[in-house]
Amino acid sequence: MLKLVNLLKSFKNDESGAVTVDWVVLTGAVVGLALLVGGSISGAIETRTDAIAGQIEGTNTPTTPTTPSN
Repeated sequence: MLKLVNLLKSFKNDESGAVTVDWVVLTGAVVGLALLVGGSISGAIETRTDAIAGQIEGTNTPTTPTTPSN
């Protein structure tokens, strides 16, 4: 019985996998944040790339954003 109690105490105090769990949670948070940012700017990127494609083809698209000149 004493060995079982010592084994349970040893298992409770063992933290060898805690760092792995921390890294998994941190990586999941970074991936989630990247998906949020990517989703929020994807529309602006598509509009801008359409405008650039129109300029390359020699046409002027009405969705071309204007940049102020200094």
